[in-house]
Amino acid sequence: MQLRIQRLHPEARIPTYAHGPSDDAGMDLYSVVDFQLEPGVPALVSTGIAIELPPGYEAQIRPRSGLALRHAITLPNSPATIDPGFRGEIRVILLNLGRAVYEIRKHDRIAQMIIARYEAVEWVETVLGGSGRGEGGFGSSGR
Repeated sequence: MQLRIQRLHPEARIPTYAHGPSDDAGMDLYSVVDFQLEPGVPALVSTGIAIELPPGYEAQIRPRSGLALRHAITLPNSPATIDPGFRGEIRVILLNLGRAVYEIRKHDRIAQMIIARYEAVEWVETVLGGSGRGEGGFGSSGR
């Protein structure tokens, strides 16, 4: 599948698969700025790119496991969704859950992006049928 992408910044990097599209689901997103990520303060980090998705597709933005494990860097709205009608710059909300400032440098990998198909629905209001689970929710299946 080929999708359209636009560099909004001259040093923006196109998202890439670290091991290729047959081995990776997520493409790396890169920072286009140097930035100090303070502990406990969410920050919006620019990637310098915009994308055009076809109807029925979304881009999901997710944390990178290495940043989460080694530096406690995550995305507080994970997974974030980019809708097919959005044409603005992709910016990533990062949160440093660690105790020290984390230094982001231009061209650092800051998140992953997955392109996924979705199904649009139309709700029909009715009385719901029963199920074996019923209203059992949080913790209802045991430990």
